[in-house]
Amino acid sequence: MPLQIEERFCGNVFILQCTGRIVLGEELNALAAAFDRVIREFHRIVLNLAAVTRLDSSGMGLLVRYTANLRKRNGDVRLAAPPHFITELLEITLLSTIVHSYPTEPEAVLSFLREPSAPSIHDQPGRRVLVVDRSPDLGAFVRVVLGQHGYDVHSASLVSDAKILLQVHPIDIILVGPGTPQMPAVAVLAALRNLAPKANALQLTPEFRTFDAQQAAELLLEMFQQGSE
Repeated sequence: MPLQIEERFCGNVFILQCTGRIVLGEELNALAAAFDRVIREFHRIVLNLAAVTRLDSSGMGLLVRYTANLRKRNGDVRLAAPPHFITELLEITLLSTIVHSYPTEPEAVLSFLREPSAPSIHDQPGRRVLVVDRSPDLGAFVRVVLGQHGYDVHSASLVSDAKILLQVHPIDIILVGPGTPQMPAVAVLAALRNLAPKANALQLTPEFRTFDAQQAAELLLEMFQQGSE
């Protein structure tokens, strides 16, 4: 089965969920390309191996190489839900002392989120915003625009990822992006109510993605000004 890779993010953690084989050839090239693309922005990566059926020595070597490279940049690669054969392989080769693994994906993600991260130029002491949307680009845009006006912005791909993030970061405002299909702001807020009982909810329309940058920034700031009144 060709390797399939699903990509998501939760705060400053990027998740690569693999299905199929991680072996020398096209599969390994695909995973390496995904790593290379992700590490341009994210240094904390969770690799979900729950649906991986085979991992050869080249695949293991790739994991060790990217783990070592990211640790030089204060990052890491952590494995989530590895099948028994991968856990055994890590133990036999003693690589379990180098590559850290966790029984579930949420545990792996939380292991990162509970660690202090390096200060960012976008870190702000102001009102805390959670963006829920599949697009990391939209999250980055909102973070830059609102960050310049004193907001502390975090983002997550899915509602399930947002629930993990909220265990660590309390939120004042939830912004639902157009990449969260069939879930209006009220539904997202209802799903997150137990973890963010006092948060307000705002929602971007699908057209937001087609606005030019200035128009989108002005609309975003107007939304938050009205939402704060």
